[in-house]
Amino acid sequence: MNVIEPSSLPAYATSLGDSHARLDALADISQRLLDACRAQGATQAEVSCSEESGLNVNVRMGEVETVESTRDRGISVTVYFGQRKGSASTADLREESLESTVEQACAIARHTEDDAAAGLADAALMAKDLREFDSWHPWMIDADRALDLALACEQAGRDSDARIENSDGASVGTGESISVYANSHGFIGRERSTQHSLGCALIAGRGDAMQRDGWYSIGLSADDLESAATIGRKAAQRAASRLQPRQIATGEYPVLFAAEMARSLVGHLLGAVSGGALYRRASFLVDSVGTKLFPDWFAVDELPFLPRGFRSASFDAEGVATRESPLVTGGVLQRYILGSYSARKLGLATTANAGGVHNLQIEANAGDFESMLRGMGRGLLVTELMGQGVNTVTGDYSRGAAGFWVENGQIQYPVDGITVAGNLRNMYTAIEAVGSDVDPRSHVRTGSILVGRMTVAGESEG
Repeated sequence: MNVIEPSSLPAYATSLGDSHARLDALADISQRLLDACRAQGATQAEVSCSEESGLNVNVRMGEVETVESTRDRGISVTVYFGQRKGSASTADLREESLESTVEQACAIARHTEDDAAAGLADAALMAKDLREFDSWHPWMIDADRALDLALACEQAGRDSDARIENSDGASVGTGESISVYANSHGFIGRERSTQHSLGCALIAGRGDAMQRDGWYSIGLSADDLESAATIGRKAAQRAASRLQPRQIATGEYPVLFAAEMARSLVGHLLGAVSGGALYRRASFLVDSVGTKLFPDWFAVDELPFLPRGFRSASFDAEGVATRESPLVTGGVLQRYILGSYSARKLGLATTANAGGVHNLQIEANAGDFESMLRGMGRGLLVTELMGQGVNTVTGDYSRGAAGFWVENGQIQYPVDGITVAGNLRNMYTAIEAVGSDVDPRSHVRTGSILVGRMTVAGESEG
C-alpha cells in the first residue's frame, strides 16, 4: 500500500484498465498453473487469481488526513494427490515464482495425511451458465475530486446542527476487483465487480457529554450512493439525537433492532448453520434441519442472481453452480450452508455456498419503520451493538447496546450503558415482526426486526 499526496496521483490511477483483457490474462495464467500441477503428478488441482485496485481518502475537520492508493494481486494454487492436499500462494507473476508456487503446493501435499473429505467439488456440479449481474461500474474519480466529496460531506454535517462540536472525519472509497477460478475439471469462471462508499462520523456535545454517530452509503455503482450532503446531515442528526442519554430500569421488554442492527441476528443464524461449526459440533443448531426455529410466517431466501446484488454469482468458490434456494420456510430451517468439504464431513451434499451465501432476503410481514415503532408500543429501539457476547455453541446472547426508549409508539429519549440478553433460540421464536424498511447496504437484506421479549440490564431492578 502506498500513501501519497493527492497532487501526485494521476486521474483514474486506480483503474485496472481493460477488465476483459486482464481477465483473459488471469485465465491464461490459471491454465498454465493447472498444467504445471498435472505435470507434477497432482490428481486434482484448483487455482484462484485476483487483482484489486482502490482509492481511499479521509478528511477531518476540513483538513486532508490520508490519501491511499492500493493495488494488490493474489494467486493461490491448491493440489490434491489422492486425498492429500497442499496449498501455496504468491503475488509474483514471474515464471520462476509461479513454478515455485506449484512445487511448494505439491511438496506440502506429499507430506500431509489423507483426508477423506478432501478434493474438488464433483465435476457434475460445475456451473455452465456463467453470467454477469451488472456489478462492474468503475468510478472515474481522482483524488482531488474524492477529497472534495469527503470535505463537502463533513461540512454539510457540521453546518446542519450547532450541537456538532467535533468530527471523526469523512471518507470516500472506490475499488475494482477481478478474479478467475479454475480447476482440473475443466471449469474456468471469471468475475468482476466494483464497490464505492461515502461516509461520515460526527461528534455532538463536548466533554463528558459527547456522543458520536455517523452514516454511510455503499454501492456497486457511484450512482447508487446517497449525496454527500445527505450523508453528512444524517450523520449529524444521528449524533445529536443521542445527546443527554438516560438509563432504563432492568427488566424484560420488547426490543426492536433497527435494520442495520437486525442483520446481525441473521448473521448469527448463518454462523450456526455453516458447515465448519456443524461438523465440529460447535453450534447450537446441530441436527436442526427440519426444525421450526422461527414463527410460521418467517422466511429467508438465497437469491444469487440479483442484478447489482452485493454477492450475486453464477458459481461459488469451488465452481459449483449457484441456485435460488430457501434457507427458512414457514419458520422451519430447510438446509445448512455447505461447501463440498463440510458437506462430505457431514455426509451431505454441497449447497453451493463455498465462500459464503449469495444475497439473502428476509421476508417482511410488517410496514415501515414508523409502523414498527407503533406496533411495539413500549420498549427499546436498538441502534448500536457493542461487544462479541454471543456463544455459538449454546446460543447465549449478551451484548452492550445503545438506542432509544419508546412509549406509545414514539421515541422518547436516548439510552445507553445497557445490555440486551437472551438465547438465540428463544429470540428467534419470539420474533414478532420484520419491517419493510430494508437497509440496502448489505448482501443480507432485512428490515428492522422486533423481538417480543428480551432481558435488558439497565441501572436498577425493575
